[in-house]
Amino acid sequence: MVAARYPHVLGALLGGSAARGRATASSDLDVAVLLPDREHSGREVVRHEGRVAELFLNTVADLPEFFAWDRARRRGTVLFLYDRGLPLADPHGHVARARELARRVLASGPAPLGKEEREYGRYALTCYVDDLADLADLADLADPGDAIGTDPAARHEQLSVADHVLREAAHLLTAHHQAWTGIGKWLPRRLIDADPVLGGALLDGHRTVAERADPAPLVAAAEQVLGLLGGPLREGYTHRWEP
Repeated sequence: MVAARYPHVLGALLGGSAARGRATASSDLDVAVLLPDREHSGREVVRHEGRVAELFLNTVADLPEFFAWDRARRRGTVLFLYDRGLPLADPHGHVARARELARRVLASGPAPLGKEEREYGRYALTCYVDDLADLADLADLADPGDAIGTDPAARHEQLSVADHVLREAAHLLTAHHQAWTGIGKWLPRRLIDADPVLGGALLDGHRTVAERADPAPLVAAAEQVLGLLGGPLREGYTHRWEP
């Protein structure tokens, strides 16, 4: 696939579940492709022999800047692809050098939260926790067999707010530990890697909201996260908009 689409390719790696031997029949293929500097960096999704493939395209010159951007957002998607991927082609040693650079960047850890981002995170999580606590009366403690709540609209709101609490708390907790974060299926994986105890409490609390409409465990875990970063932030928060 790589050779057919990019005849001047300088190197390529296969990442994701396929590289780890955990791919299913429906798993997509994550492929990093190194191109000459006359080409363009970007991302492309294609279908090859019935399989969806997501191609992470980078020129040799662009790659260090892209690694720096990947570190700044603290997810490290392409960094991990180069670190853990399976080399497919490396005729000139560009992939080996890129892998070594990726490993050095990963070893340095993600970029720390800036003061403004940290304060906004505290404020946002405080707001979500307050909203979730206000929806606590959905739990029907009188009838454990029907603990999902009787107001569909309020139940939808509760689930939506619980998702925001989990994401914002995970963002702050991983940053507190200067650990990598993630989205989708990578959020729980990175969260447990960063803090098995408190990360696990957040995930268990989120599941309790889903299964029992009881937000108390998730609220308690999120409040612990806030405690690590200076506590809840309500009055006193300011933000200056710069056009």
